[in-house]
Amino acid sequence: MSRVTPASGDLAGRWLSKFLTDHLASERDLSPQTISSYRDAIKLLLTWFRDVQAIPPEKLRLLDLDRERVLAFLDWLQAERGNSPATRNQRLAVIKSFTRYMAVERPEFLDQATQIIAVKQKKTPATDMGYLTGDEVKTLLGAPDPATRPGLRDLVLLSTLYDTAARVQEICDLNTGDVRAARPMLVTLHGKGSKTRRVPLMDPTARLLQDYLDRRTAHIGVGADADPLFYGPHQTRLTRWGVTKILARHVQAVRRSDPGYGAGVNVTPHVIRRTRAMHLLKAGVNVIYIRDLLGHADVSTTEIYARADPEAKRKAVESAYGSLTPEPLPSWTVDRDLLEWLDQVCR
Repeated sequence: MSRVTPASGDLAGRWLSKFLTDHLASERDLSPQTISSYRDAIKLLLTWFRDVQAIPPEKLRLLDLDRERVLAFLDWLQAERGNSPATRNQRLAVIKSFTRYMAVERPEFLDQATQIIAVKQKKTPATDMGYLTGDEVKTLLGAPDPATRPGLRDLVLLSTLYDTAARVQEICDLNTGDVRAARPMLVTLHGKGSKTRRVPLMDPTARLLQDYLDRRTAHIGVGADADPLFYGPHQTRLTRWGVTKILARHVQAVRRSDPGYGAGVNVTPHVIRRTRAMHLLKAGVNVIYIRDLLGHADVSTTEIYARADPEAKRKAVESAYGSLTPEPLPSWTVDRDLLEWLDQVCR
């Protein structure tokens, strides 16, 4: 029996559009940030077909999306764009998600989809679990000048980033209405998958944030539920790139006076999040509470931090240690008979 294949004129464009809007947004209810990541991967794929395969997006057919071309696209990502294996794997995951969707919507695409889904991910190096010490965090938070308006914003931003262990996008999405000023001060973070969590702020950060709110100029024409807590020029909401740039500027300032600061650590917003998690772990906080603070869906994700802490491992081993090795043997230097025998042999 001959294989059934997608019709030669079945264009991919409308299916890609339905995948992004109907499937990801409506059926799976993914966050706008996740959908944007999928969109960017698909945009790269369309760009490759246009520039390398000479197939413009409006003429791309489902038949064109086969295993050989997917592999060629992945090789192009690494060879021409310099993408890491991890980025390659992320792009591949998006393509596989689309092909699974198409296998259901168009069963005649199933054989072609199965071949694409069978493409293996590349092995990636273990995640770098570098983080800052407590003193290094204190030094970083001492870099902004709170006497200036931008300096106060940066200080509160970095303090909130550390105290809440928030993802950088969660910090960007914060509005003034997400802050509960009553004691204890809480902020509501809007995480992945439209999930929210309320995180308490420690008193020093709460006082800083309250001072910032008192001195901050409210955005005219919008309510507290849409007024960005942290904004840039013209009161526009800070982006992930903007937060990363602010952090990098202060890290560079610290390193100018202390070249050894954070040695070997590329200090990014995610490193600040990881640093908070590691500090809580070292302080003996239950991993379940750390999971809730980080907004992880599964505690196994949080346990990565526990596995990365060699000091915690050492303490755990020491607490369960029972000596099974014999006591040190008596020194032969006190055995007079042995000494006399050696003295005779050596003559």
